[in-house]
Amino acid sequence: MRYFFFICFLLVITVVATAGLRGSKSRKPPLEIFPDMVRQLKVKEQASSIFFPDGRASRMPVAGTVCWEEPVENPYFSTGIIGDQWGEGIPIEVSVNTLKKGKEKFEIYCSACHGLAGYGNGIATHFNLLGVPNYHQDYIRQIPDGQLFYIISYGQGMMLGYGSSLSLEERWAIVAYIRALQRSQNVLFDALPDEKKRLFKEANP
Repeated sequence: MRYFFFICFLLVITVVATAGLRGSKSRKPPLEIFPDMVRQLKVKEQASSIFFPDGRASRMPVAGTVCWEEPVENPYFSTGIIGDQWGEGIPIEVSVNTLKKGKEKFEIYCSACHGLAGYGNGIATHFNLLGVPNYHQDYIRQIPDGQLFYIISYGQGMMLGYGSSLSLEERWAIVAYIRALQRSQNVLFDALPDEKKRLFKEANP
């Protein structure tokens, strides 16, 4: 019996020595008995793939596919595109409730990467996620509303699309909230109400 326990002990030591401990660092690729899901064989959006003849991982919808969303009369509302260009403007009523809904969905789906104020410093960036856009950079502020809606819907770069998780109205509400965030961080002093100007001057004599 003692030989049995001795052999089991040696096996445990061998497995630990070979597989390593969670949290240990090495420049060598890990030897995983059960590979993590993040490294499993799968197709990633907007990535290349040798599985398909055209080399693209993203596929066009199968012929006869029915859209899960109800058809809309205004194509811009569902695509963000007018003609062959990105459209401008929010095609829903922008109210306090709209901004509240946009804020709610933004904090659920966007803030982990972009941060609560949109500076690209969300919690995910603390774990080596690089290149998250800062909404307050000039080139981001100049992106048309329709393009912003499209990116939320279908993704861009490392960002996955949220079209399957958010309704059309919720996506536009997020666009409206992002514009409100940008305005709040880049508003000109002369555009402030008189009361805000007075409070600012009192705080900065």
